[in-house]
Amino acid sequence: MSADRTPADGPGPGRAGNPPSCPGVGQEGPLSHGPVLLLAGARLADGRVVDVRISGDRIQAVGTTGSLGPLPALPGSPTSTTGARIDLGGYLLLPAPAEAHAHYDAAFSAALAAPPSEKAPDLVRRVTEAALTSLGYGATAQRTHVRIGDVHGLRRLEAVLTARQALRGLAELQAVAMPRLLTGLAGADGRAQLREALRLGATAAGGCPDLDPDPVGYVQVLLDAAREADCPVDLHTAAADPAQLARLAGALAPLRPRITLGPCSALAPGGSAVLATSGIRLVCLPQNGCCTGLEGPAPGLRPSLVRELAEARVPFAAGSGALRDLSNPVGRADPLEAAYLLAAGGTLDPEAAYEAVSNQARITLGLPPVRVDAGFPAELLAVRGDSLAGALAGGHSRLVVHSGRIVSRTSAVREFADTVALALPRQSSPG
Repeated sequence: MSADRTPADGPGPGRAGNPPSCPGVGQEGPLSHGPVLLLAGARLADGRVVDVRISGDRIQAVGTTGSLGPLPALPGSPTSTTGARIDLGGYLLLPAPAEAHAHYDAAFSAALAAPPSEKAPDLVRRVTEAALTSLGYGATAQRTHVRIGDVHGLRRLEAVLTARQALRGLAELQAVAMPRLLTGLAGADGRAQLREALRLGATAAGGCPDLDPDPVGYVQVLLDAAREADCPVDLHTAAADPAQLARLAGALAPLRPRITLGPCSALAPGGSAVLATSGIRLVCLPQNGCCTGLEGPAPGLRPSLVRELAEARVPFAAGSGALRDLSNPVGRADPLEAAYLLAAGGTLDPEAAYEAVSNQARITLGLPPVRVDAGFPAELLAVRGDSLAGALAGGHSRLVVHSGRIVSRTSAVREFADTVALALPRQSSPG
């Protein structure tokens, strides 16, 4: 057999075993390195090959290969370094993507023979597995929408908040509380549950006004609760009716720019103009255009939607939406998949497509943008590839940095039978 020099799927955080060896890495290995991390020989999206030194949770310096010198030694021990040196030859180093729109409380439910368990341990396990799946693909910041009220009560939100605490240091997980009804007598429970959810620690107020008999009234209740909790609003809407969209945008105006809408998969002609003047950000879902936050079959992402948004200069990010739930049984939590779909449609170039799942997604989550430059947050993704287009086309091996620490590593191995004599391309992890 012909194989790469490293085994597949090196151990990640919390898993037994030792990761593949890396030059300059001490016995602890790269997933438990010290306070300084040197990423050596990485290619940037603009083609430069650089070394990147990270100290704490920030990028300390970026220089030409070999220019940053050895890692500093521990005091009193000149042969023992304070961190790790990772050889990223053959890898592209990018700002880490973010997951701008997920539904982890429903993740993996499509494959279950019965409705998923609502018991706390099962919910926490499913949410945690979903978040780690997304992290393995590179998303160091993630936002999940969570059903509250009705038969769900606050169980799902409490599970997400428990998972968020457990994931601290690995990824940043945000929760959007989603009541179904908020107006009239039928919405009394939803109103009470929403305020309690925000008190417990939900990051944003959300839901779907389209499902309430009074969509504008629904938005008004959300705004009152969001202002009281000093949090943003992240809403679901198909945006099929431009007049209705204009009314919603008008009602949301007092809280802008802390407003996000998505997935707007049925955005009607003229809707882009409404969004362009509203100060509202949008999150689209390239995988199938829909998610469990909306009822009914997924309409698919209209091919011209992204073009209309780009031409109208509507700020938008891209998310995954579904992770193998009923709205998309084959849904993936890979931001690069979303970027690939945006670029493959021909509307966006690879750079703009990746921007939609990285810095635009981070801005949607209220986080600062990232550049591979000194002073910026050390939120990075190293992915196998010689260019951004190559990485989107098939970058499987990945190394993920969150808050200056390597938190996930995926090493893909490609093997061919010995009867193949030609030199064939392979994927491997950094040495």
